[in-house]
Amino acid sequence: MEKSDSASVLAKVDEVYRLESRRVLATLIRLLGDFDLAEEAVHDAFRAAVEQWPKEGLPGNPRAWLVSAGRFKAIDGIRRRARFDESAADLARHWEGLATGDEETPASPSSPGGEPQGLEDDRLRLIFTCCHPALAPEARIALTLREVCGLTTEAIARAFLTEPSTLAQRIVRAKAKIREARIPYEVPAPDQRPERLEAVLRVLYLAFNEGYSPSSGAEVARADLSGEAIRLGRLLVELLPDPEAKGLLALMLLHESRREARASDQGELILLEEQDRSRWNRGLIREGSSLVEEALLSRRFGPYTLQAAISAVHAEAETAEATDWAQIAGLYDVLWRADPSPIVELNRAVAVAMRDGAEAGLSLLDDLMARGLLADYYLLHSARADLLRRLDRKVEAAEAYRLALQSARQEPERRFLEKRLSQLEWKNPGET
Repeated sequence: MEKSDSASVLAKVDEVYRLESRRVLATLIRLLGDFDLAEEAVHDAFRAAVEQWPKEGLPGNPRAWLVSAGRFKAIDGIRRRARFDESAADLARHWEGLATGDEETPASPSSPGGEPQGLEDDRLRLIFTCCHPALAPEARIALTLREVCGLTTEAIARAFLTEPSTLAQRIVRAKAKIREARIPYEVPAPDQRPERLEAVLRVLYLAFNEGYSPSSGAEVARADLSGEAIRLGRLLVELLPDPEAKGLLALMLLHESRREARASDQGELILLEEQDRSRWNRGLIREGSSLVEEALLSRRFGPYTLQAAISAVHAEAETAEATDWAQIAGLYDVLWRADPSPIVELNRAVAVAMRDGAEAGLSLLDDLMARGLLADYYLLHSARADLLRRLDRKVEAAEAYRLALQSARQEPERRFLEKRLSQLEWKNPGET
């Protein structure tokens, strides 16, 4: 293979890693029964791909190749350790039997393209395993975001406003609990699914949010992560057609419908009211709106459905000026009663400002500040800055933008805040 071809193959390895590594990991966890061993096997498999694919060419099914390579690398490692450890020898014999027996493997997929048939998707299995009720709630979410979605410990820690070392300890303890309690790697039986649904929905929503609006980095959105959350949301609705599962899927679809309009060609952030609505995906809007209606008609809906209903009102408006802010503010009132939280209060305050004027919304935001809530959340300071700017209170607006900049970690968001700050055309008294 020529050098240029070799470079293109290595670029393909990078692409496969970005798109497929978490699915490869999920399958290896099922096959090997151990998180840490599977993670090591994934790294070994991609290392082998870097060495072999430029020489041998791309395999027809890269994911299946990586799963097989990772599994055999793990078995080889166990064989080496088995020389000194009899328990490792037992494990090696067990996995060798799996590798050579009749059990179906990803190398002989059951459907075209290597996708498993039916709903027994390995990543869905992994989510339900990570959300087992035997695990502490905070550990379920941290483990799922790390293992299923591939978020770094640092990114998860920022999302939870805690230290990375604390998150790392939670993940280690959760893996140990799964191993010691022999928690099965499976989609639970129908009568066991509802008790795990709330944690699964929360995890999917957090994963989607990290894709739709990453907590840090150079991109406005990560389509791979938000797309994977939607894919898993569809599987979940097919597996368990609960109204809130439909509501969450609707919410993700309606947000995703705006993704292409959220950034300029230069990667700059575009606010909702300034977006080119002709770029919104009408197919996703129709699907999401239909799911919202189904969930609302069930009368057994919850916070995700209410948030989706709010997104549907935005989607229905042909222009920003046509947005029905009275309906949105009313829905936020219902949401706040159903699921009170500082984030809901923040969003409700913005809706009230749009309905009743900037002073009314600012009063609600100042109340949040007075109670010490969301002190390090850049969107609170950004929202205050925008309302102060509208009220022509430039000095206070500039200070609020500076506070927002202290907390914002995503580069496009920082550039947007810096631009707004510069547009205030205000100088400190001591500046020349």
